[in-house]
Amino acid sequence: MAFKFESLKVWQKAIDLSVAVDLATKDFPKEELYILASQIKRAADSVSLNIAEGSTNQSNAEFARFLTYSIRSNIEVVGCLHLAIKRNILLQDVFDVIYKQCEEIHFMLIALKKSLK
Repeated sequence: MAFKFESLKVWQKAIDLSVAVDLATKDFPKEELYILASQIKRAADSVSLNIAEGSTNQSNAEFARFLTYSIRSNIEVVGCLHLAIKRNILLQDVFDVIYKQCEEIHFMLIALKKSLK
């Protein structure tokens, strides 16, 4: 692998999260395509993109800053999941799978950030 972030398990799991969110939003109603579907997809993509951007030839402090952005985006995905459930546009089993992914990524990001100090 040519880039540092590609070997990070948390980045790989963040990519899986983006795929899961993309699949889940395909079933959202048309009126949500440019609202909640767009928001949750951008947030999910941002988790992996911030890991990648922060890992490239930067100080540990700078990488930690980008990991904080990833953590925030991951939490945003969770918030969007709750909205989707409340709006009855996401099945509970899909919610549960993606929520578990977010939870795992959250703890991995926090651990990685702590390891940089």
